[in-house]
Amino acid sequence: MKLSYSVATCSACFHASAIGETDRTITHVLYDSRKIQHPEGGLFFALSGAFRTGSDFIQDAYDKGVRMFVLPVSSRYASLLELTSDEIVSSSAETSIEEAVYRELTDATIWFVEDPLSALQELAKFHREQFKGTVVGITGSVGKTTFKEWAYHCLKDEVRVVRSPKSFNSQLGVALSLLELHDGADLALIEAGISRPDEMERLKQIIRPSLGVLTAFGSAHSENFDSEEQHLKEKMKLFAGCERVFVPAALKGKVKSDNAVFCEPSPDQRFPEGYDQLLGVLRTFVNHLVPNSTRVENALKTLPSLALRMEVFDGVNDTTIINDTYNLDKDALTEALHFQQNLAGKKPRIVVLGLAAEYRSEVSSLKELIEPFKPNRVVFVEPGEEIPWNEFHSAVVLVKAHRGRHFEREVAKGKALKHLTYVEVNLSALRHNIQFYKTHIPKGVQLLSMVKADAYGTGAVKVADFLQRNGINYLGVAFADEGVELRKNGIRLPIVVMNPDTENIAQYVDYQLEPAIYSFEQLDEFVAGLILHGATEIPVHLKFDSGMHRLGFAPEDKEQLLAVLTAQPELNVKGIYSHLADADNPVNQVFTERQIASFTEIVNWFREKSNFTFAAHLLNSEGALRFPSSAFDMVRLGISMYGYTENKELKKSLQPVVSWYSKVSQVKIVPKGDPVGYGLSFTAQNELKIAIIPVGYADGFRRSLSNGVGSVVIRGKKCPVVGRVCMDMIMVDIGDLEVNINEKVEIIGTTQTMAQFAEAMGTIPYEVLTGLSERMQRVYIEE
Repeated sequence: MKLSYSVATCSACFHASAIGETDRTITHVLYDSRKIQHPEGGLFFALSGAFRTGSDFIQDAYDKGVRMFVLPVSSRYASLLELTSDEIVSSSAETSIEEAVYRELTDATIWFVEDPLSALQELAKFHREQFKGTVVGITGSVGKTTFKEWAYHCLKDEVRVVRSPKSFNSQLGVALSLLELHDGADLALIEAGISRPDEMERLKQIIRPSLGVLTAFGSAHSENFDSEEQHLKEKMKLFAGCERVFVPAALKGKVKSDNAVFCEPSPDQRFPEGYDQLLGVLRTFVNHLVPNSTRVENALKTLPSLALRMEVFDGVNDTTIINDTYNLDKDALTEALHFQQNLAGKKPRIVVLGLAAEYRSEVSSLKELIEPFKPNRVVFVEPGEEIPWNEFHSAVVLVKAHRGRHFEREVAKGKALKHLTYVEVNLSALRHNIQFYKTHIPKGVQLLSMVKADAYGTGAVKVADFLQRNGINYLGVAFADEGVELRKNGIRLPIVVMNPDTENIAQYVDYQLEPAIYSFEQLDEFVAGLILHGATEIPVHLKFDSGMHRLGFAPEDKEQLLAVLTAQPELNVKGIYSHLADADNPVNQVFTERQIASFTEIVNWFREKSNFTFAAHLLNSEGALRFPSSAFDMVRLGISMYGYTENKELKKSLQPVVSWYSKVSQVKIVPKGDPVGYGLSFTAQNELKIAIIPVGYADGFRRSLSNGVGSVVIRGKKCPVVGRVCMDMIMVDIGDLEVNINEKVEIIGTTQTMAQFAEAMGTIPYEVLTGLSERMQRVYIEE
């Protein structure tokens, strides 16, 4: 981002006067204090989101050298900046607040606005108006980022292209994308995504595209719209006034637009079934911009893979590898370096760059970009060279490469030698689900995320670290050893232990774990242990049985309990909670309401009678949506945080976090009449082609899925299991598919969902997830 705007220009955009120094030039915008590398010329927007308030990071940005700020008018800055009452005439007098804030942020330039995000969008709108090239607006239910990257791949050698970084398509992301426009570009590819009515109208005003692309349309992200028709109508607002809009032919009956160009599908065996519509739009679009181009036609034949996302997995020599090799754009590299910095914590950081021969001249500029991040080592891998994996130990390794290097094989050499079958954890989907809950519970209510049972099979340490970086307030585990493991791996959030034992009290003291106390016997044992260790003021959560009749004190125990607690300085009540028995079932709503009433009475009683400052928490994921008025101080998120629920309406709003994949080990022909597998339980009725997959009941693919009960997906087709499931492998009927060795196999994913797999196995997603063997590697992706 290279801007050059005066304070006066920004004041005109923001419709607000600047306070302080006015002889300054804005060269780039900042919105995350963690990512500040170049404070000089940076304009910091104090944005608020689902998890954090931008106001909380003003001082951090100032301390890092930022001297230009766009702040919301709000009396909360009084407490933030520790201003005295003498400095503020009235908490509602904006001028007084502004002056007081300015006195704290000396030598700064400050704009006070109603909404910093709107101010940022106005700046982006102004910047867009200076751009003389063609702007393409891209929207759709899915495929926006893939289309954008493919279009860039096809056109970059014909025209000068600037594009949205990664999946920057939100209200914030679009503004940041537009601020990347520059005079050296002829064409801008800008993504736009919406999740609510009326959002597109605002994006349309700032993007003002002259060409449009609708990649696809379906039910994805439609939960906040009255109907799919309304959702499509909202998306089409982006294209009002466009010269042409390129639309898949499959939508001909749904899209009614005079400027629509309906694009016939273009099948391509390199990509999974369903991409023919997107490829058809791509071909028509690029040939419209650059007709009869041999280079474009060749580019269409060499489209990059669909893995346009960042992966994190375990590497050799106790390393963690961040695989982000789909390009080596400088903006993408900057984002990846920030990600590496946050992920690594105190671990050493190594940056590996795979240069294509034609880009060797960029080495000095890449070094200059990397230098402020201060990695422990930077390795440039020339064409023909290999990544020196044997030299890396116990470090977080970021690998980026130019597309032409085909660095996938080099990255694969660094993977820890583990099972070919692996579990993929989509952290972007996890973030989406958390944000969904955050927007549906009352403001100020905290979130406790359950990461018990290895975070439901997704990997507790990495998931907890992600949650810690994304605004979750509390973590919950089942047993103390789970909490200890998190603490040993740098997790700092408060941790509640739901099923604590009293055998090793030192764990709770030494690792700052907060046990849930549910009986007088357990309470006595804890107090005795704490006295022995000389510990005081240890935080605990009291569990009450409000009607489920599982663990918990009875409501009538409260007076006796308070008497014990008041006499014991070893304990500090930090939480009081209970659990709903059937929160998602309207049939039993009366029972649930009785539970809520019982718990409310308990909470009110303790707040009146005790001196404890505690958080009350009752609602689980389902209860948070059905009874938000009873959210109290905190809501506990369980398996639905990972995208799984029996509630059909809720399911539409959540994204599945877990996928499960393997690879083909061998393909063979079974003659008619021959058996397959142990026990000769299956006999081929006709000549049969099978694939052997290295997954079995030791991995969580149960033996009950034998002989056609279970299946996997290869090239978009379901392939049933033949014979019995073995401990480490299965055999599947692949019909007439032409399948290669090491070809990807979907066990759970987009074609065979978690719910379908669980149903075939005769169980529920909980059991599938927690049954995924630890011997399988977890691969973490962010899109």
